[in-house]
Amino acid sequence: MKSYKIAVLPGDGTGPEVVAEGMKALAALADRVGFSYESADFDFGGDRYLRTGETLPDSAVDELRQFDAIYLGAIGHPDVKPGILEKGILLRLRFELDQYINLRPVKLYPNVPTPIKDKGPEEIDFVVVRENTEGIYTGAGGFFKKGTPDEIAVQESINTRKGVERCLRYAFDYTRRRNKDRTLTLCGKTNVLTYAFDLWERAFHEVGEADYGDIRRDYAHVDAICMWMVKNPEWFDVIVTDNIFGDIITDLGAMIQGGMGIAAGGNINPEGVSMFEPIGGSAPKYTGRNVINPMAAIGACQLMVDTLGEHEGAAILEAAIVSTLQQLKGMGAGEMGYSTSEVGDLVAGAVTAASP
Repeated sequence: MKSYKIAVLPGDGTGPEVVAEGMKALAALADRVGFSYESADFDFGGDRYLRTGETLPDSAVDELRQFDAIYLGAIGHPDVKPGILEKGILLRLRFELDQYINLRPVKLYPNVPTPIKDKGPEEIDFVVVRENTEGIYTGAGGFFKKGTPDEIAVQESINTRKGVERCLRYAFDYTRRRNKDRTLTLCGKTNVLTYAFDLWERAFHEVGEADYGDIRRDYAHVDAICMWMVKNPEWFDVIVTDNIFGDIITDLGAMIQGGMGIAAGGNINPEGVSMFEPIGGSAPKYTGRNVINPMAAIGACQLMVDTLGEHEGAAILEAAIVSTLQQLKGMGAGEMGYSTSEVGDLVAGAVTAASP
């Protein structure tokens, strides 16, 4: 029997509530499929920061390296200035654990409303592979004469051949495994960002021609991608892009798949420890009310299980998510017809009842 070590970071606001339902689904899945796991909770987040003044202790990253995966609830506290927790916890873990892929499935499930007229689950089913540790988020740049009328602010996008190529290879491999339309689309801005995306485009075609002749390559500017994600989402299979464009288009993807309450993502290091999280924030106004939709967190658990190699279990959990969604009246907080914990019970029950 395979065994996994899972680090659990419930985080802030409603994070602990939704993570609890994901862990409930994980326990049912382990029993159903036949694997075991050990979990350890870590209290990194706003409350700890307000209490101790630290985001992550110096030992935290090395400690988390010893786990097979990290399961995150939410980061964001109303009493902590924006950016402190995000940079001190989320970005630090992504960079120091070299989680160089952000994986975002954009999939519309049955009985989930989308704002796009006349589009359904058959049309909205693609994946965004975002480079996660380079680009404009490296923090390169600075100020000159800050606070004066002559102030200058510079923010540089850093793109290395190594970083770009390993992201592209992951995307090509993912497109091959997904085996849907076998089409990988590079999202960029080659007509304006003529240095960074010259590198991306050259590497895209060189790698594709050398090692992925079975995968069709396509290109679109980021502004066109945004239009087509709304007008013709069925055109996309897998999209690969840089850090900043990926950050933007994945939020658009979350909206067309039904909102932040359903969207999940993974920060992937294929050779190390990866971190999985719901895309929505901590939603502090709903904390402790047992009304928040836990499906994004359960979806993050499903993505974690799949990435760990438990593909049968991931398929069972996704089917349980679908069957539960078909029972819900709405997706928003307090709209579901069930409490947060009751939705978790429904998913866990569907996992247990799944056919062998």
